[in-house]
Amino acid sequence: MAIATSLIFFFVILSASLHLHTNTVQAQQRRQSNVTLGSALTPTTNSSWLSVSGLYAFGFYPEGNGYAIGVFLTGISEMTVVWTANRDNAPVPSNATLVLNSDGRLVLQQPQSQDTDITNVTQPASYASMLDSGNFVLYNYVHNIIWQSFDHPTDTILPSQILLAGQELISRASETDYSTGIFSLSMQRDGNLVQYPVSAPTPTYQYAYWASGTSMYGDNCSLHLDGDGHLYMLNATGTTNIKNLSYAEPTKEEKIYRMTIDVDGIFRVYSLRRTLDPKEKWSIWWNSSSDKCDPKGLCGFNGFCISNDTDADCRCLPGFASVNPSSWASGCVRDFTAESCKIKNGDGNTKYYKMSPLENTQWEDDSYSVLQLSSRKECEDACLQDCNCEAALYKDQQCKKQRLPLRFGRTLLSDSNVAFIKVGESFVGPSSLYSKDLILLCT
Repeated sequence: MAIATSLIFFFVILSASLHLHTNTVQAQQRRQSNVTLGSALTPTTNSSWLSVSGLYAFGFYPEGNGYAIGVFLTGISEMTVVWTANRDNAPVPSNATLVLNSDGRLVLQQPQSQDTDITNVTQPASYASMLDSGNFVLYNYVHNIIWQSFDHPTDTILPSQILLAGQELISRASETDYSTGIFSLSMQRDGNLVQYPVSAPTPTYQYAYWASGTSMYGDNCSLHLDGDGHLYMLNATGTTNIKNLSYAEPTKEEKIYRMTIDVDGIFRVYSLRRTLDPKEKWSIWWNSSSDKCDPKGLCGFNGFCISNDTDADCRCLPGFASVNPSSWASGCVRDFTAESCKIKNGDGNTKYYKMSPLENTQWEDDSYSVLQLSSRKECEDACLQDCNCEAALYKDQQCKKQRLPLRFGRTLLSDSNVAFIKVGESFVGPSSLYSKDLILLCT
């Protein structure tokens, strides 16, 4: 009788264990299951496909007055998008549908609109998968990868992702707008990793504001990020480490890492502790610069950057006003009507204009005339009397005349430059707020 009771108890436990195991496997399979043809997402109901662990998701996320499509982290309060599809397209409405259709195309469908391809593939996909690495992948019928988000980075790379020669990251437009911004990080084919303003006419040295200085190691180098926060560059064969940018973080905690070129033009390695606390925040492990005025073009045309220990402030040149105070990259324009320049008896221009000085200020050297003058006053007068001169830089007895627009402006207290800006005669000088900012920076 005891034996029979034991057997019954054993089979009950076994049955329960098998049932629990079956449920667990089924739950895992639901998460692990590949995205099959005909699978669809909508912004408001089934909005994303998860990776195995649930760390990453591919699908819709809120942006502006609608939704965008991309790869993002889940389970944390701080929205973190690591890849965006068709990033410069307008947000889509809540009645849009994302579908891996029967033709093997991943498309966005909207009422009264043609299907929009999310991926550009030359052969049909058989299925897709959101991997735990943060890579969203399409496969063909023989299980080969035919497209992956890791090959088309936007502003971020993740561990195991490689930025190859000829590829670049471009910052987003703002913290909440994931469209193309104004700064790039380019893995050049000459072996250099370089940062430029997107507005640069050509990606040449004069427009760069950060560079790895690795061209001596040969062409076709690459940028890598490891799962411990180690950011480094390898040579063309991938066998030699030619430069460490950040080192592995010495920690026993399990962390997630990403490298992003941020809105402010600086690229950083971030870490996040993997905990059950959804309020966990990203921490900066490494950054390319501690001077937030380094990125060229941060303050737009006719603006200049003032930096302190923790932040960067944009200001307009004297006699100018911001085009869009919420987006300084839009630059500044004159806040007075420029009179026609007519020199009569040497005093015509002084009737309408005067020169306003800015100490310790510099911008791109695009001068059309360079004069050897012995004093600041001579440089000031030379620009004032020149109808073509709208600003001048004076340093070391050189007076450099320039036309508008001025770009890449910044203050640099270690620089003895003085800038002269041509303003309307009625201009009364910097406001008290502006003066206060300059005084604070000098203390």
